[in-house]
Amino acid sequence: MKKYGIIAMILFICAACQESLEDRCERESKEYTRKYCPEKMDNNSILDSLVFERPTRTIHYYFTLTGFADQDGALEKVDAEGVLRNEVKNSTALRTYKENKFRVAYTYRSQKNPDKILMDIVFTDKDY
Repeated sequence: MKKYGIIAMILFICAACQESLEDRCERESKEYTRKYCPEKMDNNSILDSLVFERPTRTIHYYFTLTGFADQDGALEKVDAEGVLRNEVKNSTALRTYKENKFRVAYTYRSQKNPDKILMDIVFTDKDY
């Protein structure tokens, strides 16, 4: 009887290993969004969702900006693009995805005017 249990366990482990990196990324993005979003990141930004865009292999972070960050030019003043590029370069959480040349995107919207995109940037393997 133990023999069948061990075989079943091995088959289960092998089946679990069959999840593609894209499937894993999509699943983890959905789980994170469901569990944690919206998530206040600091005094001026809220992470609304994390989405995996399969056709372009892009991990996309969607934020809403509030307070003093919710105005034209605020992100440029603090070199948000440079800061985000460094975060992507140094992120150990994204290591596997970066090794497989996934793209990482950030979209920042205004809280005062949700239709207004304050910054939209995509990093490719050439950027990190």
